[in-house]
Amino acid sequence: MSGKLKLALSCWDYDRTRALADGTVQPDGIDLVYHSLPVEETFFRMLRYREFDAAEMSLSSYTVSLLRDAPFIAIPVFPSRMFRHSSIYVNAKSGIETPQDLIGKKIGTPEYQMTAPVWIRGILADHYGVDVTAVDYYCGGEEEPNRDEKIALDLPDKFRIHRIGPTETLAQMLADGEIDALHTARKPSTMDSRPGTIRRLFEDYETVERDYYAETSIFPIMHTVVIRRDVYDAHRWVAQAMYKAFVEAKRRAWENYFETAAMKYMLPWMVAHVENTMETFGRDWWQYGFAENKETLEVFLRYHHEQGLSDRQLSPEELFAPECLESFVI
Repeated sequence: MSGKLKLALSCWDYDRTRALADGTVQPDGIDLVYHSLPVEETFFRMLRYREFDAAEMSLSSYTVSLLRDAPFIAIPVFPSRMFRHSSIYVNAKSGIETPQDLIGKKIGTPEYQMTAPVWIRGILADHYGVDVTAVDYYCGGEEEPNRDEKIALDLPDKFRIHRIGPTETLAQMLADGEIDALHTARKPSTMDSRPGTIRRLFEDYETVERDYYAETSIFPIMHTVVIRRDVYDAHRWVAQAMYKAFVEAKRRAWENYFETAAMKYMLPWMVAHVENTMETFGRDWWQYGFAENKETLEVFLRYHHEQGLSDRQLSPEELFAPECLESFVI
């Protein structure tokens, strides 16, 4: 026997976690079993059945759970981040040309508590004057019927939430014009299968997202990593061990972007892209850690509260194991 603590981690196949998946990086004192699963499956199985010792987790779902029975504790690792101006889709005949045109419309969203729509609604409210209560939200499966909220919600009446029918999908409804727009994490399939029926609200989204970053310094966080509370309570050292391993795995992935003798990735101008990214974000463009992300987390937690998903506005410190909020100094 190795004497190490055996833990099961479910996380998607990211470049920044691959060293954990293949065992190149091993957390101190832990025999890690890495389950590489799609994010929706990981979230469902962890939220409903607590199947894993640790898992990648929707930042919004985790925040909701903290004010319920608090079954998890997070570490300040963020495997998924994404600007979400590109994730607002509109029916081409809806008459929606500007963000303000969304007011009074029917907006689809797979789950109201999804992290991507939380960011989208918050950005639309803060930067374009589209109040969260000014539209009707239609929730359900984007590509398959009968998707439910992974965590049951009890929202104030001012938020107008509707369930779509048992045979309906949001992708089809958007193409048919039964909803006017869609806030989502995945591009709807009907955008390709039915050309001309759907377009992005921000067609030049990269420019819009770059301007947003220049104004706010926010690179939106989508997912964090959580440890099951019973595991953490029994082995407090696990939080720091896992955090250090994720940081090292990311560092190794980061080094690969600077290899120029032979390209590791199938992007012809990757060197130029990396240099451009560093000009915008600095050398560490995918930051882990608490202090580095505190301001972004504060904005997210404000959005979460304003949208009725949390009864009070949590502080960023409440999200994470205290062992990960500071480091030792020699």
